[in-house]
Amino acid sequence: MGKYQLIATAAMGLEALVAKEVRALGYECEVENGKVIYTGDEQAIARSNMWLRTADRVKIRVGEFKAYTFDELFEKTKALPWEQYLPEDAEFPVTGKSVKSKLFSVSDCQAIVKKAVVDRMKSHYKRSSWFEETGAYFRIEVALLKDVATITIDTSGQGLHKRGYRVDQGEAPLKETLAAALVSLTNWNPNKPFIDPFCGSGTIPIEAALIGQNIAPGFNREFVSENWNWIPGKVWDDARTEAEDLANYDQPLDIMGTDIDHRMIKIAQENSFEAGLGDLIQYKQMQVRDITTTKEYGVIVGNPPYGERLGEKQAVEHMYKEMGQAFSKLDTWSIYIMTSNEQFEQFYGKPATKKRKLFNGFIRTDLYQYWGKRPPRTVE
Repeated sequence: MGKYQLIATAAMGLEALVAKEVRALGYECEVENGKVIYTGDEQAIARSNMWLRTADRVKIRVGEFKAYTFDELFEKTKALPWEQYLPEDAEFPVTGKSVKSKLFSVSDCQAIVKKAVVDRMKSHYKRSSWFEETGAYFRIEVALLKDVATITIDTSGQGLHKRGYRVDQGEAPLKETLAAALVSLTNWNPNKPFIDPFCGSGTIPIEAALIGQNIAPGFNREFVSENWNWIPGKVWDDARTEAEDLANYDQPLDIMGTDIDHRMIKIAQENSFEAGLGDLIQYKQMQVRDITTTKEYGVIVGNPPYGERLGEKQAVEHMYKEMGQAFSKLDTWSIYIMTSNEQFEQFYGKPATKKRKLFNGFIRTDLYQYWGKRPPRTVE
């Protein structure tokens, strides 16, 4: 087994959550902007892809160095041990980005990194001709930040938010990784009732159910590194077996998703079935103002419309008001609402206990948190 420098990439504001998940898998890590860095073997690559709920991707850091000139970028890239990663028939496209660096032309950086890798491979594999690239897929990225080049290989393939259960979705679907983060940021546990009053295609309730039954989010999909010759198939088999063993399919759940749109309710039900959750989640078509319950100490998590489009703003603000009135009766419930509307508290009619800045794609939002009463202590 080798040792690799691994990077789990994270959306802004979610780094601490990703780090918590990495540590829960048993790996020490460091947190930087947009990423969590740790060391692990082939097993760590498989387990990270299988289990990280809130990370975007898992990458291998092949090298990191200062590069002020194209020559420097070429020579330092060529000096990296590419033959340890890429077989002779590897397909290896190069992507790139550059921020605040002297080497600002991304296309030039990509071309130089590609040429450097090819040169290294030619001397290692004793080739004079070009490579056909008909084999396994290795996506290399060169990222320049303030003249420091980080060169990585992506192990995930499609982003980790692609869980494989979305049959269909609405207009502005929430990323599964962000939905999982919203659930993780609450005080919910699987013994409490849970409601998403704006469930759309069911992403938040589905992620809550996966968390509630400890089902690995990557259980239902494949990863690009499964085709790499230096990660034995047994490593992936073991990761799937571990996921199967740790899942608690008998854990009862009380999760409900509601939405004003009956078509979304149907899509949410289909997505839940695709996720292997069957009838575990209840879905109902209803307006947020009609939500009532006699249950106590539950959690509500919602990503309502933000009213970003012209003409929608007033309707949305009126809906926030109705939501505040409906939820004011649920004094033992904790309520978490994510929106970009800066006047949300005003319309809702109550200041939040706490606010947390998050990004929904490129939209800056706040997660408004209203903590309910604590349940009475049970005497043993």
